Amino acid sequence: MYVVPKGMEHRPVASRECCIMLVEPRGVTNTGDAGGAYTARNDVWV
Repeated sequence: MYVVPKGMEHRPVASRECCIMLVEPRGVTNTGDAGGAYTARNDVWV
């Protein structure tokens, strides 16, 4: 398990196919301030 400190910009990537689970608290936008096509509506199960 790895915890990303609050406010730190991150972009998980892998050199090979893998399975990951990202856990974010309610109210956190999944793309931060970047926005774009990958941004999910807040507090919606993705």
